[in-house]
Amino acid sequence: MLILAIDTALDACSAALFDSEANRVVAVETEVIGKGHAERLMAMISAVMTKASVDFNAIDRIGVTVGPGSFTGIRVGLATARGLALAAGKPVVGVSTLEAIAREASTDKPFMVALDARRGELYTQLYDGNHSAISDPQLLTIAEATTALTAALKPQVFGSGAPLLAEAQPSATIQVLGLTAYPDIENVARITAVTAAQSEPPKPLYLRAPDAKPQTRGVVERRGD
Repeated sequence: MLILAIDTALDACSAALFDSEANRVVAVETEVIGKGHAERLMAMISAVMTKASVDFNAIDRIGVTVGPGSFTGIRVGLATARGLALAAGKPVVGVSTLEAIAREASTDKPFMVALDARRGELYTQLYDGNHSAISDPQLLTIAEATTALTAALKPQVFGSGAPLLAEAQPSATIQVLGLTAYPDIENVARITAVTAAQSEPPKPLYLRAPDAKPQTRGVVERRGD
C-alpha cells in the first residue's frame, strides 16, 4: 500500500510517501516553519512525488494530521488532503497528532503526552505501556494536567509541554521522556496504514474554541419591510 502522509497541525510542515508492504519511507520532505504551511505544503508534496517517481493515481490512501494543533495549520492539511483525495479518488485517514507523537516515547510504562498549547495550557492524553490511549485528548491547564499525571500513573511525560509540568511540580519526581513538539511524519504514515478508512472525510480535532468571534460593534440592525 502506498500512503501519502501530510502534517501541518503544529510547527512542522511535512509530507512523505510510505510503502507499507516494503515497510519503508520512499520519500520525505520536512521543514519546521511555525507558520506559512499553505505556501509550502503543495511544493513539498510535489517534491515527494517527484523523488519517488510516483503518480498520484498510484497512491492507495492519504493520511493527514487532524489536531490538536493550530487552527490554520489543521485547516490547510485537511483541505489539501481532501482536495487530493477527491481528484485521485482515494480515501483519507485522519491521524491525531498526540497519537503520532506518543509512538516516539521510549517507555514500556504508562505516560502522558503533553504539548505546549500556550496560554498556560497543554494538549494532553494518557497512554499505557503499550502506547495505547487510555484517555481522551484534552486541553488542560498546567495545574489540571499535573493532577491528572500524578493521579493516573507514575509521572512520566513526553512532549513539548513536559518542562512546564516539571516546573509546576518541583517537589514531585516527573520523568521527562522527551521534548518532541510535532509528529514524525513516518509515524503519521504508519498509523494511516493500519487505520480503517472511513466513508466520511476526517474532521478536525479542535480542543480550543476559535479566537475569532462574530463582530458585535458597529452592526447595523436589519429591519423588515
